[in-house]
Amino acid sequence: MSGTSEGPTPAADLDRSAVTDSDQSIYRRVFAAAPLSMAVVDREGLVVSANAAFGELLGGDPDAMAGRVAADLVDLTSDTRTWHAYCEVLRGRQARLRCSRRLKHPDGHSVWVQVTVTPLADGGPGVLVSVADISARRELQARLRHLQMHDPVSRLPNRTLFFERLTAALEAESYEQSGTGRIGLCYLDLDGFKAVNDTLGHRVGDRLLAAVAERLTRVADETGYARAGTPLVARLGGDEFALLVEDSTGTEQLADLAESALRALEAPFDLAGQRLSLTASIGVVERHAAGTTATGLMQAADTTLYWAKADGKARWTLFDPERNAHLMTRQALSSTLRPAIERGEFTLEYQPLVGMDDGRLSGVEALIRWNHPQFGTLTPNRFIGLAEEDGSIVQLGRWALATACRQARRWQLDHPGEPPIFVSVNVAVRQVWDSDLVADVAETLAETGLAPHLLQLELTESAVMGSSGRPLQALQALSDMGVRIAIDDFGTGYSNLAYLSRLPVSVLKLDGSFVRGFQYEVDTSTVAAPPNPADEVIVEAMIQLAHRLGLTVTAECVETSAQATRLRRIGCDTGQGWLYSRPVPPDRISELLGEQTYAVGKP
Repeated sequence: MSGTSEGPTPAADLDRSAVTDSDQSIYRRVFAAAPLSMAVVDREGLVVSANAAFGELLGGDPDAMAGRVAADLVDLTSDTRTWHAYCEVLRGRQARLRCSRRLKHPDGHSVWVQVTVTPLADGGPGVLVSVADISARRELQARLRHLQMHDPVSRLPNRTLFFERLTAALEAESYEQSGTGRIGLCYLDLDGFKAVNDTLGHRVGDRLLAAVAERLTRVADETGYARAGTPLVARLGGDEFALLVEDSTGTEQLADLAESALRALEAPFDLAGQRLSLTASIGVVERHAAGTTATGLMQAADTTLYWAKADGKARWTLFDPERNAHLMTRQALSSTLRPAIERGEFTLEYQPLVGMDDGRLSGVEALIRWNHPQFGTLTPNRFIGLAEEDGSIVQLGRWALATACRQARRWQLDHPGEPPIFVSVNVAVRQVWDSDLVADVAETLAETGLAPHLLQLELTESAVMGSSGRPLQALQALSDMGVRIAIDDFGTGYSNLAYLSRLPVSVLKLDGSFVRGFQYEVDTSTVAAPPNPADEVIVEAMIQLAHRLGLTVTAECVETSAQATRLRRIGCDTGQGWLYSRPVPPDRISELLGEQTYAVGKP
């Protein structure tokens, strides 16, 4: 039994051995003839054998490669991560490694390859390294990427590539090891380019953009010639270009670059018989790269470009943090203006209007204040312009009118033994155009019970002079109602005196610049400039003219008793200014009325 059971075993082993030897012979032939470059590598990382394709791709004899370090042949040691993964595959701890490498061929040209390292199929010791030539694919990808990242008109890097470079430049590792750690940007926009497209067509416009790109590139090359790097010139879209300076040396370098760009664009452009001249505006930003983001840098550049345009175009403007802070504050105020009215954040203060003859309080001007939760108490010059721009001045003006009239009526009721004082309320031109001011005033007077002659409405001279149509009709209707109309800041606007006689105006308020320039009672021995009587002559002439037209005159910004004396001497009717009082809350006006004393000198 024993002999019978063991008899066939040696024959079976011989057959199996024969099959294995045959398979291995086939494998070797396939390995040698395979078009894919392959090499068998042992656990030590040494080449055991390589096929002909492997030798041809790397430019060497495959037999001579036996015993060489495989990682050196296909550059698997150039970065730590790839080297670690390769070692893990050699030790059997990782299933596969795939990576791309750029190899230098012995004849001098470069070859892009994809290297794949896998364990041997039979589980034997070592790995199979296969190398595929992907140079054609990489070249196609590079061409596609170039098309994707460059503007077809100017051939410059486009917005996508620009932001890619900018983001990379702002990464910490790009500037912490070397360089200045700073970054600069010139953001350029062509002045009036739209007119070129509209009048000459987009073909000429495209040629002009290409010519501009060529000049800016030349400027960048000349600027970078004596420096470590050349600025990146990119077209961001439309007629907007950018010059990015990595490792900038300061604002002076960026200013020189901007000046060079402007000079380069000054010379006329000759485009297929068309001779064109243009200018550009440039926003310049230069700062530390640390803490800067691509979005923040572009916002600053865009803001600065807007300043350059607003300042007159054909210039460059440097980013100013203080100016930007003011702009940001302005935007913050604009966005919260309407809700602030609804939240009741506005209050009124009142500045006395004092008779020049007797010094008694005859009226007050209502001055609006915004008690902002973030910026504190704001005076009208900080927000009235914004309210006029977005139209909220109508709502705000209506509130101020109602509040002032209600307060004037309260003073009248609280002090029945005193002559009632009038209240003067400022009115913006947009209130006349965008609302029914006459109806608003009539409704307010009816609700508060204030007599029309105790309300004075102030409009600026530039708003009143030349009024026609609806504004003039509104002023006439208000005057017919008994409301007094005053021209504020008189003497600084159009001063159409002939037209003045036809307006329903009862009061002129002389602009404070006349009073501030009014000659004081001074000791000429201590003052270098002698007194000049011209100011007094001008003011006296305006007062006389107003009186002949049946108007009264109020002088603003009266600060000294000397000014008051001279104004009284030449016939001014009413004074307003710090000599009498600063703007005060309504309860302080109540105290002045209750004291039955002169308002002069009251704080």
